[in-house]
Amino acid sequence: MQEQPPPGPPWDLPVSRAPLAFVDLEMTGLDAARDRVVEICVERVVGGERVAGVCTLIDPGERVGGAAHVHGIDADQVAGAPTFAAVAGEVLAALDGAILVAHAASWDVRFLTAECDRAGLRLEQTFWLDTLAMARRAFAFHSYSLDALCHELHIDRGRAHRAESDVRAMRVLFDRCVAQLAPVSARDLWEVRVGERRARQAIVDACEAAAKHGAPVVITYRAARRAPEPLMMVVLEVRSDLDPPHVVGYQLPGRGRRELRADRILRVEPPPIPT
Repeated sequence: MQEQPPPGPPWDLPVSRAPLAFVDLEMTGLDAARDRVVEICVERVVGGERVAGVCTLIDPGERVGGAAHVHGIDADQVAGAPTFAAVAGEVLAALDGAILVAHAASWDVRFLTAECDRAGLRLEQTFWLDTLAMARRAFAFHSYSLDALCHELHIDRGRAHRAESDVRAMRVLFDRCVAQLAPVSARDLWEVRVGERRARQAIVDACEAAAKHGAPVVITYRAARRAPEPLMMVVLEVRSDLDPPHVVGYQLPGRGRRELRADRILRVEPPPIPT
C-alpha cells in the first residue's frame, strides 16, 4: 500500500480548490461487521460551496434500536427510509474523486466499506482527512470530541449525534483548523499526523527558506499541552538529521536561542508590516 496519497489532484490542489466530501454516519453500534448505518450525510464541497451530496435516514433492516440512546433514531423513524444499497450510488458519486473528511474518520470509513461490501460495491478510500487529528494539532483543549470542540470554539452544534448537523459543525471546525494550520495543499493537511512525530514537508521547506534568506519570520508553535504561541524568529538551520527535524534559531527581540520540533509548528509567516 502507498505510504501517502498519490501525486496530483485532488491532494496537491490548494484546499480552496480541492473537492472535499464531509461524511458523518449514525450507526446501531460500534462493530462494523454486525452493526449497521441508520443515518448518513455526505456533503461534497468545493471552495466552501456544497456541490452535491446525500443526507438521509437508512433502514438497516436489523438491530434498529441499537445506540438509539445516543442518536435517538428508532424503528419508527427509519420506517420507510431507503436501505443503504438504495442510496449507495449517490454516496459513491459524492465521494468519487473527492477527499473524504470526517471526525475520527477511520470509524466512518470502516462502516462505509462494510455497507458497500454488503451492497456488492467497492469503496475506494485509502487516504482521508481527519478533523480530530487536525484539531489535536491546532488547539490545546482537554477533549477533542466534536461536542467539546464545538463548545470550546463556539460552533453552533445543532442537534448532536445526527448526521446532517454533525457535518454542518464539522465543516466549521475544518475551516477553523485550516485557519490555524495555513496549509499549502490538501496533502499538507494529510501530513498533520499527531502522535507520529511527522513534520509537514511544507513547514520544513518554509523553515529552510527562512534560514537561507535570514530575515525574521513568525513561527506559530504549539508545545505539548500549551496553546499556540507566535514567535518572531531568525532561523539559522533546520536539523533534518533529527527525527522529527528541529528548527534552530534565535527569538526576537531578546535573541534567545530556540530549538523547535518541526512537527509542532503550525505555520510560518512573514512578520506583520508596521502601520
